[in-house]
Amino acid sequence: MKIAVCIKQVPGTTAVEVDPVTGTLKRDGVESKLNPCDLYALETGLRLKESCNAHLTAVTMGPPQAESILREAFMMGVDEAILVSDRKFGGSDVLSTSYTLAQALECSGPFDLIICGRQTTDGDTAQVGSELAELLQIPHAANITEIHSVEDSSISATTLLPGSLMKITMELPALIAVDESIAEPRLPSYKLKLATADRSIKVLSLEDFADKDETHYGQSGSPTRVVRVFPPEHDIIQERWEGTADENASKLADFLENNKFLQIAR
Repeated sequence: MKIAVCIKQVPGTTAVEVDPVTGTLKRDGVESKLNPCDLYALETGLRLKESCNAHLTAVTMGPPQAESILREAFMMGVDEAILVSDRKFGGSDVLSTSYTLAQALECSGPFDLIICGRQTTDGDTAQVGSELAELLQIPHAANITEIHSVEDSSISATTLLPGSLMKITMELPALIAVDESIAEPRLPSYKLKLATADRSIKVLSLEDFADKDETHYGQSGSPTRVVRVFPPEHDIIQERWEGTADENASKLADFLENNKFLQIAR
C-alpha cells in the first residue's frame, strides 16, 4: 500500500509582511514551522505504515525552505519526501494549490490513500483536502476521528458530523482529512535524524507535470483574489497602580464598573 501525507510549512510568527500588490504573505526568510494540524495527519500515516506495512510519502508545496519540514517528517518515520516548488506556483489560492498538488500526486503515484490535516493556520480554509480529492476524482471524507480498518480495497473510519459521529466505508483510492482527536503526534527521533540526514528529497516543478500550461498555476490559475490584507491593530493601554492591596482592589472594582464590565451591588 502507498500512502501520501500532504503537509505544509506555515509562518511560525504573527509578524509576517503582506505584499501590498498581490495580497499574499511574504514567506521568504520568515520563521516557519510545520502546520500543527498536519502533525495529526503524519501520525495517522505513520500508524497505518506500521499496521499495514505501507510505504509513506510526505508531500509539500512551497519555496525551497519548505524542505525543512520534510526533514522533520523523515525524523518522524516517513519513507519518502516530495517538494513541489516552482516560482510559477507563487500566489496560488486554494483551488490553484489543490490543482498543483493533484498534478504532483498524479505524476508521483498512484497512491492508495491520501491524508491531509484539517486545515492550515495561515489560510484556515479547510478546503484543499476536498478540492484535491475532487480533482483526483476519488472519494473523500473530512473530520476523521478514528480509523477502524484498512483493507486492500477499502477503508473504514469514523467522521465527526455536527452533533454526531458516523461510521463510513470508502473504496480505495481515497482521501481523508483527519481531526486533531485522532491520535497524539509523536516527537521527531534524533536517531532517525542521523539515519536520514543524507536521504534525498524529490523536487517537482512545472516541467514534471502532465499539464504544463502556466495559466493553470499560481496567480494566473487562481479564480479568487485577496482585496486587502492587514494586521490587527494593537491598541493596548497599560497603567501601573501603586498602593496597598485594598486600595488597588478598590481602584480595580471602580474601573470595571465605570467601563461597564460588571455591575457591583452596593
